[in-house]
Amino acid sequence: MDIVRSMEAFVALAAAGSFVAVADKQGTSTAAVSRLIAALEAHLGVRLLHRTTRRLSLTEAGGQFLERAEQILADLREAEAVVGRQAANPVGLLRVSAPLSFGITVLGALLPEFRRRFPGLRLDIDLSDRVADLAHDGVDVAIRIARAPSPNLIARRIAPIPIVTCASPGYLKARGHPAHPSALSAHETLSYSYLSSGDTWTFRNAAGDTAAVRIRPNVHATNGDLLRRMAVEDAGIIVQPDFIVQDDLATGRLVQILPDWTLGTFGLYAVYLSRRQLSAKVRVFIDYLVEVLG
Repeated sequence: MDIVRSMEAFVALAAAGSFVAVADKQGTSTAAVSRLIAALEAHLGVRLLHRTTRRLSLTEAGGQFLERAEQILADLREAEAVVGRQAANPVGLLRVSAPLSFGITVLGALLPEFRRRFPGLRLDIDLSDRVADLAHDGVDVAIRIARAPSPNLIARRIAPIPIVTCASPGYLKARGHPAHPSALSAHETLSYSYLSSGDTWTFRNAAGDTAAVRIRPNVHATNGDLLRRMAVEDAGIIVQPDFIVQDDLATGRLVQILPDWTLGTFGLYAVYLSRRQLSAKVRVFIDYLVEVLG
């Protein structure tokens, strides 16, 4: 059997809901379309469609197979485009993982233009501060903010991400401004759960001096925006990427502290599984991020 032709007929039938409509679109007969579907079901050993005199509907197995078939056909079209030197206009589904706050604050503003440039791509965006397993979760490319990317993945640095230590004017009025990082151990601190250094904040100044402070957070959270909001409400001191706190710093809702000391600059990275298998859709997405953010 022609598995690709059968999958194309099945996907078209799921969209049209009618053998006649698919036959007309493909310039064939309803009997031919029916034979393709029957051959596909026989090959898979499952029923994909419920057939009645009035309507067609997908079985549970049919719904599961449809998603996979659409992706396989999209990947096949992309492969044909690459071979045909048409990779500048990739097609198919691009699965992206990104941190929640970055996705909402930064990525959401950039994706409409990306879609205008590459209308053949569909996007599946997973926003979570949890580190995705690219292979297990079926992610094409992940956006990570880190001092250094995982050595097990291929990474491209997109942009620097400065980290800011700050608190609200109300908190600082009540508790005072820490003059040195060591003073933070006596302050209310709000800690990001996924910070690579955990509850040890290591600062460095322009002279190259370092100060590692073991803080005692009264709050841990897996999202920086939640901590930012708490800090605005006088709950304590935070260290966060500048894109999360920049608006609050500009309006005075938050104030930078310890300006001579910094946790350093993290990097914004795009990571993927293999350079040898870098698809056109991943390449154009990363190139776009470098263009607008790098």
